[in-house]
Order: sequence, then structure tokens, then C-alpha cells
Amino acid sequence: MQSGTVTRGNLEKQVYDIEAKVAAEHWWFAGRRQLFANEIARAKISQSSLVLDVGVGAGSNLRMLAEIEFTHVIGLDPNPDVVHICQDKGFASVRQGSICDLPFSSESFGFVLATDVIEHVQDDMAALKEIYRVLRPGGYALITVPAFQSLWGLQDKVALHCRRYRLGTLVERVISAKLTIIRSYYFNYLLFAPIWTARKVIRLAGIRLRSENDVNSPLLNRVLSKIFRFDIVTAPLLRPPFGVSALVVARKL
Repeated sequence: MQSGTVTRGNLEKQVYDIEAKVAAEHWWFAGRRQLFANEIARAKISQSSLVLDVGVGAGSNLRMLAEIEFTHVIGLDPNPDVVHICQDKGFASVRQGSICDLPFSSESFGFVLATDVIEHVQDDMAALKEIYRVLRPGGYALITVPAFQSLWGLQDKVALHCRRYRLGTLVERVISAKLTIIRSYYFNYLLFAPIWTARKVIRLAGIRLRSENDVNSPLLNRVLSKIFRFDIVTAPLLRPPFGVSALVVARKL
């Protein structure tokens, strides 16, 4: 291989290294943690449930689950560098594995999180069927994905996404995997237009960034945090017709 060639492995490591540095306070990660905590509380998922976080990334969900006192959590990620990052943070239960071939027995978990994961794999139906398989009867799954192909941009490329979704498509695939939809909606709708515009400008102007997470400042972060906090409270109620992301809460009956 020629010197300087970017491989899938080292590209992923660059992205995760950036996320690991910003995840604690960045408006996007902090807001998502609150959104997910709200949905967990709404579903009344027991803190004693065995939980699987698939695609742990920089450990944002693991942080959230620890904060709301879930004590039996297993993390899974296909990238060994990600596993090491999370283990270095003290999350010893993180292991390597694929969402399309989960290394767990059937009906093992009471709750599965797959947040911004299935867009990374070619066969998203295989991933959803695996989530169904490892869930116990009555167990819940929380699934999020990036929404609207028109928003395709730098972050999709550096994160090695295969696709973005419409909410209806996501719902159909979740139902096809035999899961029952409890709630579904778009979120991050208030920033849809600014993000769409920014991504077009970045692409047309040829602006080179390692990640969109680099585009931030303390002041900007405070402003976006306030907007996003309002967004995650209102999106489940208003169920807007668009958003940067889509969320589904489903159950195995």
C-alpha cells in the first residue's frame, strides 16, 4: 500500500478519535443522550434490565446509561480501536462484534440500542433481524438513523454511511423484522434547514474538514445546545414531517 493511503480502518479511527474528544459536551451528543434517556423513562425500562448498546462509537450511550444508573450493560462495536477507546474510559464490558451477526444467545436482552448504526451496514434487514433475535419477549429496541438523502454530506462520507432514511422506510423495515412499533418520529428538525445549507456550502466550496464535529466553538455550542434541547422535547409531541434524524422505539411481542 502506498504511503498516505486512507483505509476504511484508519478513516474510522480518525472519526472516532474526534468524537471521543467532543462527545462529553458537544450539543449533538449531549442532546441525544437526553433524548434517549427520555425515551427509556417513557418506556419504563427497568434499570436492572440487561442492555446491549450496538455500535458504541465514542461511548456516548454508555455514558448516558451509567448516568441513569443502568447496571447491566454490554457494548459492541466492529472496530477494535473503538473497543479500546471505550475500555480506556472504564467501560470494560465492551467487546468486538458485528450487528449483522451478534455474538449473543437468542432472547438475551431486555433492551437494545442501535443508534446511528444500521446505516453503516449493507444489509440493514439482517441487522434488524439480529436485534429481534437477541431481544427477550417484551423487550424494547431504540433505533435511530440519519434522515433524508438530500442531507448527504461530509459526515456521511467520513462516517462511511451506506444510506440515509425516510421515517416511513425505517418503520417498514423494523416491522419486516417482526418488531412492533411503539413510537416513531423525526428529530433535530429545527436545524434541518441550516444543516442542509451548510452541507451544500461545504461541498460546493470544497471546504476540507476532518469531521463536521470540528465546526464548533464554545459560543456556537451553547446556542445549538439550547435549540436542540427544545427540539428533543417538542419533536416527540409535534412529530414533524422532516428532521436530520429519525427515531423508532419498537418492542418484541
